[in-house]
Formats: sequence, structure tokens, C-alpha cells
Amino acid sequence: MFRTDPETPDVFLTPVEEVFIRSHLARHSGLDADTWTLTVEGLVERPLRLDFRALQGLPQRRFTAVHECFGNPLRPTVPTRAVTNVDWVGVPLAEVLELAGPRPEARHVWLEGADRGDFAGESGVSYLKDLPLEEARTEVFLAHRMNGEALRPDHGYPVRAVAPRMFGTNSVKWLTRVVLAAERPEHLFTTRLYTRVLPGESEARPVREKDVSSKLLSPPDGATVPAGAAELAGYAWSSTEVTAVEIAVDDGDWQPAELDGRGPHPSWQRFRLRYDLAPGPHRVRCRATDSAGRVQPLDGDRNAVHEIRVTAAVSGRPAGR
Repeated sequence: MFRTDPETPDVFLTPVEEVFIRSHLARHSGLDADTWTLTVEGLVERPLRLDFRALQGLPQRRFTAVHECFGNPLRPTVPTRAVTNVDWVGVPLAEVLELAGPRPEARHVWLEGADRGDFAGESGVSYLKDLPLEEARTEVFLAHRMNGEALRPDHGYPVRAVAPRMFGTNSVKWLTRVVLAAERPEHLFTTRLYTRVLPGESEARPVREKDVSSKLLSPPDGATVPAGAAELAGYAWSSTEVTAVEIAVDDGDWQPAELDGRGPHPSWQRFRLRYDLAPGPHRVRCRATDSAGRVQPLDGDRNAVHEIRVTAAVSGRPAGR
């Protein structure tokens, strides 16, 4: 997690009160779990309407996953670095789809939330996302607990979609409707926003899989630290496992950091490097590589390498002297 208070040390799980909140439409106050229902409709053999108790009666799964905001869809290359690591409990969407029985012609799953509002010149628009059916079967969970407690209203109470390997834009809050269809929906948040052209490609694709990224957390940006041995540390994450993190100080060479393995869940991975900081100001950068061979770019994109500025001071001597 990246805490709002830079003086607080980093931790593996983000406290719920510090999980970022993003809403394109009017902020929703949450729904009533006693009256909430989820409809599953469209190209299914058995249309469903599940209440909260019925959903809780289905097989549950608990997992830890990085939850990352893609950023402003109107400025898709600007870094935001809004990211957290959260423990979720929920029902695999595949369990619900099995009950409904997708018809052979179904190719896509639409996920729609209860929030409505105005955005990018459109009025009264709902928040809608879509995924290919087979991808939705394996990637999406219907989560109702975060870090051991019920979802809070701002985080999608009582039920939200969670796609652990994808950007948060695909994890629809206040989920009330699942539609199976033969085609993708033409919609503000599916085909007009949240698309991008990846390096080496010429056509835009939907924003889905997370980029490879990393962020330095210790020491905090702008800190004054004792000169000499220091631990430079942070977290790295991707849609797949991060295999290497390198750190560069000032204009020095990139040096390999010690990197924790990811484990069985798509959570972030801590990295650290012991480094002797000479007295004076320093620029520290980090870059990650994942198992797909992707490397953070030095600049020019939303996941460009992160850098901090710190000052190393000798005890009893003013910084910079």
C-alpha cells in the first residue's frame, strides 16, 4: 500500500481506511444488503436473480491481490501510482455463470454497477465494463469482504466485481447486473474510454491487464536520512510475477535489488537494496521486469520508473554541508 502519511512505514496489506477511492460518476452511498439482488441475464439458459444470502451460500474464495487505478482515461499515459494490496473474500463468477448456463452463442460478459451520473459529456450513464466470456470465467470474483470486514459503501457494498490481474477499472463496484452477450457493448467506459495503443502496436485495445510497475517507499520522498548504509525498499507488481527489480542512485548503474517471490496470489512483491549514501542530495530510481519480459519504461508512460529525492546528512552537521 502507499500510505497517505509518508511518515508511516509501508505494510503488506493496505488498511481499509487507506484504500484509494475512485468514482467517475456520482459517489454512491452503497446499497442495502437486505434488498440487494444480482441479475444474470442475456444469452443464458436460466436467467437468475440472486440475493445476498444466496450469493454467500455459494463456494467462497479468499485471496490477496494488488488493486490499482489505471488513472484518468482522458490522460492514459500520465502516471498515477494509486495502488493498494488487499485481502478479498468472494464468489468466483464462474460459479454464478454455471447456475445460469451460458448459451453457445455467448461470447462476452457485461458487468454493470448501480451508480449513474454524468461524465465526459454524457448524461445519466451507468458504469459498465465487459470481458470475453472465458476470461471472465477465470478472472472475476464477486467480492463482499475486504481485509476481513464487509465492504464499505465507498468500496462497493454489498458486492463488487474484482478482477485481480486487471486494472481497477474492470472491478465494477455496486454490482447489480451481469449480462451475457454475443458482442461487446458500445458504451462510454468500454469502447470510447479506457482503451490504449500499446508499444509496438497500431490499434487500440481495452485497458485490462496491469502493467509492470514498482514504487519506492523507504525512505519516503523528500526525507533526510543518516549518511551511510541505508535500505532502499518498496513494492513491485504486475499482471504476472515480477522477476527482477533494479535500483539506480544518481547517475550510477542499475543494481539488482533483493526481491520477494509473489507466492500463490497476485499480490505485490517487496524489494530492497542496501546502499551507502554519501552525504548530500540524491535521486533514487527503481524499475521492474516481469515474467512476460516487460520492463518499466524510463519515461513517457503511465508506468514510467518511479524516483524519489532524499538527502543524506551526517549527524550533527547540516544537510548538504
